[in-house]
Amino acid sequence: VQLQASGGGLVQAGGSLRLSCAASGRTFSSYALGWFRQAPGKEREFVATIVWSGGTTYYADSVKGRFTISRDNAKNTVYLQMNSLKPEDTAVYYCAAGRIATMGPNGYPYWGQGTLVTVSS
Repeated sequence: VQLQASGGGLVQAGGSLRLSCAASGRTFSSYALGWFRQAPGKEREFVATIVWSGGTTYYADSVKGRFTISRDNAKNTVYLQMNSLKPEDTAVYYCAAGRIATMGPNGYPYWGQGTLVTVSS
């Protein structure tokens, strides 16, 4: 599975962005998909994940209620809708694919290249 993330950019605090991650491969619909982020000088951290069917999602406490993960298996794409953005959301955001919807990055063998989100105060 190859992943290509897009949609990052510069936004003011309180604004919104939608990230997309397009995947190649015929088995896309069988994978759980996750979003992680890494801020400068910090470790990569879990943001959200969605099971293969889209029926179950998990979020980090820091984004719960503000971010929504979704997927369109017909388009081989996973989305991250980010609302009420805060400066502390500034990071490079990565999409990842794995067999199980887990919060640990080691559970995802496939990673996209990352897209930068910058939230100004």
